[in-house]
Amino acid sequence: MAPSELPHPGVDDLEVGPILLALADENRRRVIAELAARPDEERLCASFDLPVSKSSRTHHWRVLREAGLVHQRDAGNRLYMRLRKQDLDRRFPGLIEAVVSADQHQGRR
Repeated sequence: MAPSELPHPGVDDLEVGPILLALADENRRRVIAELAARPDEERLCASFDLPVSKSSRTHHWRVLREAGLVHQRDAGNRLYMRLRKQDLDRRFPGLIEAVVSADQHQGRR
């Protein structure tokens, strides 16, 4: 692993428990919903409008990455993120769509 490369679980190592724990947080679900709206795009981590401190954001990115929900790429002083849609669909078909849909439905109440 290169010095700036971040660790990501392999597709066969993805487990539903850590994924559901990561998705239990409203801010992380929001990030996943935004990424799921454009699953083939990579976004700058700083582009997400979350009402938390920089250190909390860093924690959220790590939780999402370690659970296997996102792939992060370190580009010097910028960090990019994309949803691991294909990997997640392979291991847990429909999970992301179900979580995003349920969260949107709950938000309409």
